[in-house]
Amino acid sequence: MSLPTGAHRRYNPLLDEWVLCSPGRLRRPWQGQVESAPPESLPSYDPACYLCPGNTRANGARNPAYASTFAFDNDFPALVPGASQAAVEAADGVLVARTVSGLCRVLCFSPRHDLTLALMPPAEIRLVVDAWADESARLGSRDDVAHVQVFENKGEMMGCSNPHPHCQVWATGHVPSLATRRLAGQRRHFEATGSDLLGDCLARELADGARIVCANEHWVVLVPFWAVWPFETMILPRRKVADLPGLSAEERAALADALSRLNVRYDNLFRTSFPYSMGWHARPTDGAEHPYWRLHASYYPPLLRSATVRKFVVGYELTAEAQRDLTPEEAAERLRESPERHYRLEAAPR
Repeated sequence: MSLPTGAHRRYNPLLDEWVLCSPGRLRRPWQGQVESAPPESLPSYDPACYLCPGNTRANGARNPAYASTFAFDNDFPALVPGASQAAVEAADGVLVARTVSGLCRVLCFSPRHDLTLALMPPAEIRLVVDAWADESARLGSRDDVAHVQVFENKGEMMGCSNPHPHCQVWATGHVPSLATRRLAGQRRHFEATGSDLLGDCLARELADGARIVCANEHWVVLVPFWAVWPFETMILPRRKVADLPGLSAEERAALADALSRLNVRYDNLFRTSFPYSMGWHARPTDGAEHPYWRLHASYYPPLLRSATVRKFVVGYELTAEAQRDLTPEEAAERLRESPERHYRLEAAPR
């Protein structure tokens, strides 16, 4: 596929939106905000951390002396179960509000306060994958849950309130807006072609190769053709599977390998603990089959030029449409070339 070398727009069929691609803008001088680099090291145990084993949380509950993963109900949830159904709607339908219910869980990846997925071996990441699947299966089986969202905010730059390695799982009685758009995009393609959208995208990406970051027998990590964030990536299963609980043992182990390789590459890119927001996109649990849905994960890292210069979503992005400064092909090439041995282990024996 021959792409324009200058400014152009790319279409995202998953969300039915466009992104403006402006190659070369990274050459412009930068005299804007520079972030503080995160600390290179943290203690393996922090007595003041409310997620470390054995510590007391803000609500007075005490964590068990957990040795691998640990999940619990969020002490300050954004949603609560059993909310009474009510709606407020203006006669003309312009102003509408509805009550919602849900559950919010916190999942600690490790008892170690100083680790991230990039510093955990694949065998330990596999336990995280299993915990994601277990939480998704348990919450998704509830009659009052229509959607389960697994997501991780890593780093202060992405609003993470605690550096202890953890993520969140929110289960809602409704299908959220972005999941609804992904549902519609995949349905449109399936009705038009009889095949799943992300499966067709994956086949084209594997044939092209320009946006592939890394891959193994069961998973492919790539920079989406329509990526918005500078080093945005997507993780796709080679087999068409709809959710995390549906993964086989071999796919879970291979996913742990892919997550390790991607996260190490991220850290090595700017030799820093790479901040990001990450989320899994699984089929809604609303009782419908959704045969066109393929499980996928998205990583949205904010760093643009270095460990201290990030992308700001402002101006044109807020008032017109999404815009990026380097092509997805350039981003994928830089991630591909980033080593798979973590920079903090360079002096360590192999």
